[in-house]
This record gives sequence, C-alpha cells and structure tokens, in this order.
Amino acid sequence: MASVYELVKDRKIYSVEADRTVLEAARFMMEHKIGALPVLRDGQLVGIFSERDIMNRVVAVGRLPGTTKISEVMTTNPKAVSVDETVENCLFLMREFGFRHLPITDGKEIRGLVSLRDILLRYFSQKEADGRRMAV
Repeated sequence: MASVYELVKDRKIYSVEADRTVLEAARFMMEHKIGALPVLRDGQLVGIFSERDIMNRVVAVGRLPGTTKISEVMTTNPKAVSVDETVENCLFLMREFGFRHLPITDGKEIRGLVSLRDILLRYFSQKEADGRRMAV
C-alpha cells in the first residue's frame, strides 16, 4: 500500500499564520490556485482554512474578510495523518468525518496537505494503468 506522503512529497507546502486576515489568505489561495491551507501558530498546526470556510463562516454570515482573522473562522484542531499513513486509511478518514483535506505531519512538523482530489486522481490513474495491463 502506498503512503499518502508519496502523493504530495514533491509539492511546495503553503500555509498561513492564524493571525492573518481572511482577505490575505483568500488572495494567497487565489494566487497559488489552492483550495485550503494549513493554519500555523508559532510553527505548530492549529487549523485548516478552506474555500468552504470563506463561504460558510465569512461571506454567508456577513463578516468582513479584511478584518476577520483566520483564527476566528478556521476549522480548529484538524485531524492529521503521519507521513507513512496509507492512502486507503486517509480516504476512510475523509469519508467518515467529511473532510476534503488532511494535513500530513512528521511529529509536529507539517509535511504536506492531501486533498480528496489528490486521492481520487491517484485512484483513477491506477485503474487506467490496470486496464492497460489487462489489455496487453
């Protein structure tokens, strides 16, 4: 079984500090074409901030993105998985708890963020490869 870290090991890790504003984070996410960010405080993972958080916890309730801090609207204490966690177990956690993103950690250090999309793309590419092998 493949480790989840294999899916994201070559990616740059983007994160945001908890005291930044929603507007700063949204612009950063747009600039880097990403849908979620691990949230750090003093280098430690304290939350996840996603496009869904922007819509549900900021826009829909009339908060101002320029003055609202990430720490006020992030998903706190996110479940994280270790670098050697299996892709299959990550998919189970995502389905069981309704997550779309899981931080990957090595001890207390953030090593990556895997999305449901990452896992599904891996799944379909494996199925495609299996189909080609069967056709030969």
